[in-house]
Amino acid sequence: MSFEELVELIEKKEYWALKEELSLLNEADIAEYMDELNTKDTLLVFRLLGKEKAALVFAEFSKATQNEIAAGITEGELATVMEDLSFDDMIDALGDLPSNLVQKLIAKATPEKRKMINQFLGYPEDSAGSIMTIEFVKLRKKMTVGEALAHIKETGLERETVYTNYITDSSNHLEGIISLRKLVISESDEVLEDIMDIEVVYVHTDDDQEEVASIFNKYGYLALPVVDSEHRLTGIITVDDILDIIQEEATEDFERMAAISPSDDEYLDLSPFGHALKRLPWLFILMISATLTGRIIQNYEDALAKMTILTSFIPMLMDTGGNTGSQSSTLVIRGLALGELDFDDFFKVIWMEFRTSIIVALLLALVNYFRLLVFSQVAPMVALTVSLALVLTVVTAKLIGALLPMVALKLKTDPAIMAGPLITTIVDATSLMGYFYLATKLLKL
Repeated sequence: MSFEELVELIEKKEYWALKEELSLLNEADIAEYMDELNTKDTLLVFRLLGKEKAALVFAEFSKATQNEIAAGITEGELATVMEDLSFDDMIDALGDLPSNLVQKLIAKATPEKRKMINQFLGYPEDSAGSIMTIEFVKLRKKMTVGEALAHIKETGLERETVYTNYITDSSNHLEGIISLRKLVISESDEVLEDIMDIEVVYVHTDDDQEEVASIFNKYGYLALPVVDSEHRLTGIITVDDILDIIQEEATEDFERMAAISPSDDEYLDLSPFGHALKRLPWLFILMISATLTGRIIQNYEDALAKMTILTSFIPMLMDTGGNTGSQSSTLVIRGLALGELDFDDFFKVIWMEFRTSIIVALLLALVNYFRLLVFSQVAPMVALTVSLALVLTVVTAKLIGALLPMVALKLKTDPAIMAGPLITTIVDATSLMGYFYLATKLLKL
C-alpha cells in the first residue's frame, strides 16, 4: 500500500480496510507513513494497529512523533505500549518523554521493573549502560547442551537475541559465551563449561557509545555483553542499536565540522528560529576571530598601497589554504573515528602530512607561477612571491589541519570541532602573515 492509498482510506473513513492493510505492512513502513500525517490522522492510524504492532511501530517513530503520540493517547494506552516495547526501546522512549509522565508510567510498573528502569535511566547519557537491554539468554556453565537448548526454547521469544548466549555464575559474573550454532551441533550431554568460549569481548556500563561502536566495527559481532565495575553481567548491546548510534555520531560529527551545534531534532521539525540558534554560536565566534585577518591586512596597508595587485591574490591564497587544511583534517578525523589513528601516531601523521604538503604545494606553485606569467601577465618577481606564499600556505594549512584534531583528542574533546570553519579561520591568518612577509622582503615594499 502506498502513502496516497493510506490517505485515501482515511479520507473515505474505510477504517476496517485500513486496519487490514496496516496488518500487512512492515512496522518501519507504517512509521514512515505516519510521520507524514497530521496529528489527528496519526492518532487515528495508531489506534487501529494491533497491540503488538503498535509497540513495534512506536519504536520506529522519530522522537517528535513519539512525543506527539504520547501526548495524544491516554496514560493507560501509553502504559500498554511501553509494556510491549523491548526493554531498550522503552528506556529510549522514556528518556525523551516529559518527566511528569515518566514518573506516572514508572509508578504503574512492578517494583522489580521500576527499580530496573530507574537504574537504566540513571546511566550517563551516551554510555553503554544507557543503550543496553536486559533481554538476553543467560545460562549456567554446569548445564548440558540439552538443558541449555530447552531453556532457550522456553525463554527465547522474550529475548532480544538467542544467537549468542551468556554464561554466568551464581553471582551473575560473566564467565563465557556460547553461540546457538555451537549448541545445535554439539552433543546434548556435553557440559557448557567444556565447550563455552571464555575469551569474551565485553564493554563496561560507563564506556562511551562511540567506543562501543568501534568495538562492533572491529569484531563484527551481533551483540556485546555489558558488565559493571565488578564484572557482573548487566545487559547486552545488539547491532541494530549500535547502527542507530553510528548514524547519530556521524550526524553529530558532520554538524560540528560545519560549525553547527549538534541536535537530535530532524531538519523539518525545527523552526527557522531553532535552526538559527544551532548555527549562530559558532558563526559569532568565527566572525569575531576573523577580525584577526582584518587586523593583519590593516598592518600592511602601506605595502598594499604601493602594489595594489597583491590584493587580488589574497582570495586565492585564503581559499587554497582553507581547502587544503580541510582535506587533512577530514582524513585525520575519519582515521580517529574509525580507530585507524590515535594520539600515539601524532608524529607519524605530522610527518605524512608534511611530505604530502610539500608535493602538493610545489605542484600548485609551479602551475600558479606560469598561470600568472601567461594569463595574468604580472611581473616575474610578483608571480614568484605569490607562488612562494602559496607553498607556505599549503604546507602550513595541511600541518594545522592534521595537528588540531590530534590535539583535540588529547584534550578529550571531539576532534570534529577542530574542522572546517575553525581551521579555515586559523589558516587564513597564518597564510596572510606569510604572504605579506614574503612580499615586503622580496618586493622591497
